[in-house]
Amino acid sequence: MLNSGKIAQKTLKNRIKCSGIGLHSGAKVTLVLNPAAPDTGVVFRRVDLPGRPLVSARFDQVTDLRMCTTVAAGEGISIGTVEHLMAALAGLGVDNVLIDIDGPEVPVMDGSSAPFVFLIECADLIEQVAPRKYLKVLKPISVSEGNASASLAPADGFTIDFEIEFANKMIGRQSAEFQLEPGRFKADIARARTFGFVQEVEQLRAMGLARGGSLENAVVLGHDRILNDDGLRYDDEFVRHKILDALGDLYLAGAPLIGRYEGRRSGHAVNNKLLKALFADQSAYAWTTHTKLRETARIMPVAELAGSRMRPAIAAEAAL
Repeated sequence: MLNSGKIAQKTLKNRIKCSGIGLHSGAKVTLVLNPAAPDTGVVFRRVDLPGRPLVSARFDQVTDLRMCTTVAAGEGISIGTVEHLMAALAGLGVDNVLIDIDGPEVPVMDGSSAPFVFLIECADLIEQVAPRKYLKVLKPISVSEGNASASLAPADGFTIDFEIEFANKMIGRQSAEFQLEPGRFKADIARARTFGFVQEVEQLRAMGLARGGSLENAVVLGHDRILNDDGLRYDDEFVRHKILDALGDLYLAGAPLIGRYEGRRSGHAVNNKLLKALFADQSAYAWTTHTKLRETARIMPVAELAGSRMRPAIAAEAAL
């Protein structure tokens, strides 16, 4: 048992797998989540490549930020679209996991983190005889690119505050704030899907992106309507997905944060730039194992949502 006041690291109790297609590659891929020893962190293993090379899911391993976050350990040894899985691991408090994958991209599943939450819950979690590490922000850090910005500041616990603005009237300006509280990541963030615009599809595919995108794994917007028959899962699903993305990107720090994150039109590139700026200043952060933080999330919209929540089945192919 750990000493009083320390929170234990967690890993999976059982291995579990899923199969799907890559959002950008369009290729079928199988992913297996395996238990891992204390202090392993989140590590991918490319089982389709000679020697089954390992790729650490860390901010300093990021190599491509076009429409997703990609980590790599050398030429041809990369894993793309890691952010939705990373968000699920962060939201459920998973510290150590070895992820076998037989392709270059994490399967998109339904475009959210919900299928990965389902998998993790099926596998179950166990505490390990090692204290959980937290990254505490000690002073404000901010970065920007064009009209996008992101910042970290000292705070008790962890808060994520996000604002987006799009010309498309189906989105417009949306804001939400997210802070830690048990059980709320699954309820209020995990099911928010990635989104895109129908007029951009051909351009993205010409760039080698979005080849696996469809109405089954993304919210697709036309000029004046949402093309998905089932509509939105949340009234403000778009900003909630950006929060999901940011949570996944920030977990590439290698530990959960203690501090306040604010994003304004921020995306993967700005989030990664923010972590690099934080770690570049040794006086801006400290590692700690003592905390009373709760480890899952609650989202608080700026405007309270009305109406009932949709609860479609999670489309995950799981096997113990």
